[in-house]
Amino acid sequence: MYTGVASMLLVTVVGTAAVYGLHRLTAVAPNALTSLPYQSGWQPEEHALSRYHVRWYPATLVFLAFDVEMLFMYPWAIVVAELGLKAIVEMFLFLGALFVAVAWAWREGALRWV
Repeated sequence: MYTGVASMLLVTVVGTAAVYGLHRLTAVAPNALTSLPYQSGWQPEEHALSRYHVRWYPATLVFLAFDVEMLFMYPWAIVVAELGLKAIVEMFLFLGALFVAVAWAWREGALRWV
């Protein structure tokens, strides 16, 4: 009954083990030059994630909101002539919700850069 699932599981496990085994056979031994991150020839002074201040995260979320808005607007622009008034009303409702979100982010200080 579960022959297909079991065979796919077996193929997946064997394939994954084969790829890991091939990697272990062909991998170059790490040394100081290949294992450290490259930073213009200098030794790294801090962790890669430590240099991003927390104040950039709300700005990133606002950017993503506008990015998702564009994902919705491009297909809408193609079909707006076919759908007529219904599409226009839906877009203005969407833009209204986005405006409320941006106003809230502005009030909370997400658009303040310093």
